[in-house]
Amino acid sequence: MAYATPEQLADYPVTVPAGSNAELLLRRASRDVDQALLCAVYDPEDPAVVTALMEATCEQVAGILDSGDRTGTGAAPPTASFSIGKVSVVRGGQGAGGSAAQASRIGPLWPQAWQILQAAGLTGHGPQTW
Repeated sequence: MAYATPEQLADYPVTVPAGSNAELLLRRASRDVDQALLCAVYDPEDPAVVTALMEATCEQVAGILDSGDRTGTGAAPPTASFSIGKVSVVRGGQGAGGSAAQASRIGPLWPQAWQILQAAGLTGHGPQTW
């Protein structure tokens, strides 16, 4: 189950390109959020938590799309390169893409999604025993 709906994503400042599946992107982004919250303990019915999960999921989709990944699989966009003598040129795909963009991620999440979860007190939880 996704933490946000396509309607909520449409209200968010992100444009899902033609040919991309908003529902699939939201499900994949929600799995990224779940992975980041693996040890978190929270009330899933708390309105503040519900809002944070929705906003983080929408931000995750924005990060996914900004990196040039139209499917949410995490695969790097194709690169184009050429060489002329001793000079080589490598151009990443659409958006930031590539390893530099991936390096800015915090675990499975893009920074804006992580910051939303952190501000809501949903991060930084270690394993607990009862």
